[in-house]
Amino acid sequence: MDYGLAGRHVLVTGGASGIGLAVARAFIAEGARATISGLEARDVATALDHLGAGARGLACDLTAAGEDRRLADFAEETGPVDFLVNSVGIFEVRPFFETTDADWFHYFDVNVMTAVRMSRIVLKSMLERGEGSVVFISSESGVKPQAWMPHYGAMKTCLLGVSRALAELTRGTRVRVNTILPGPTETAAVRRYHEAIAAGRGVTREQVVADYFDETEPTSLIRRLIAPEEIAASVLHLAASPSLNGMAMRAEGGTIRSIL
Repeated sequence: MDYGLAGRHVLVTGGASGIGLAVARAFIAEGARATISGLEARDVATALDHLGAGARGLACDLTAAGEDRRLADFAEETGPVDFLVNSVGIFEVRPFFETTDADWFHYFDVNVMTAVRMSRIVLKSMLERGEGSVVFISSESGVKPQAWMPHYGAMKTCLLGVSRALAELTRGTRVRVNTILPGPTETAAVRRYHEAIAAGRGVTREQVVADYFDETEPTSLIRRLIAPEEIAASVLHLAASPSLNGMAMRAEGGTIRSIL
C-alpha cells in the first residue's frame, strides 16, 4: 500500500533497536526520511548501517536535561518532523516486592517521560503547522497487567492516558495522536529474557517460548512471538492513516479477550 510518504520525515526515538528500528525501516521503505535516536553511539551507528540512505541518527539519553531539545533540533536540521514515534522503553521482569521507589521513578522516567518530553516539543510544532502525526508505543500490558512486572504495565497504561489527552488538543487540525499496543514481540530484550530462563531450566529457548504460550499467555490466538516488522507495519498504518485519531490500536495477537 502506498501511504504517500515520499519525502516525509519521521523521528523515531529508541529507533536504534527493536520495534523502533523496524518502524524506521518501514517508513524508509515507503520513501520517507528517518531520524532515529539511541542510548549508545555504537548502536545508533549499527542501525544506520542497516537503514542505509535516508536515515540519520543521534545518540542521546532522553532522561537527561536538554537532550529532548538537542534531538528535536538535530531532527529539524533536515526539515520539519511529520511523524513522531515514541519508542523509547525498557522491559524488565522484576517482582513487585523487590522493586524500590527508585526503580519505579526510573521506569517512569524512561517509559513515560521520554515520550512526554519529545511530544511537548514536536507536537507543539505540529500544531503550529496544522499537520503531523504522533504514535506512542504502549503494550498489551497497558490493559492486561502482569503480576511479574506491575511497574511495566503501569507505565504503559499511563501512555494510553497521555496519548488520548494529547489527541484532544488536535481538534480541528490535521494533527493526530494515537497509541499502539504490541503483544509479546521478539525483540532482543525478550530474547535475552527467554534465553536466561532456558539456561536456568536446561531447555531450549524454543521450549521456553512454547511453554510461555501454554502457561502464561494462554489467551493468545496466534500462539507465537510477533516479529518487530509486524508491529512496524501496524505503526505505519496508524501513523499515516488520516482518519485515525485518539485511538489505541491493538497488535497483540489476540491475547486480550475483548471485542474493542
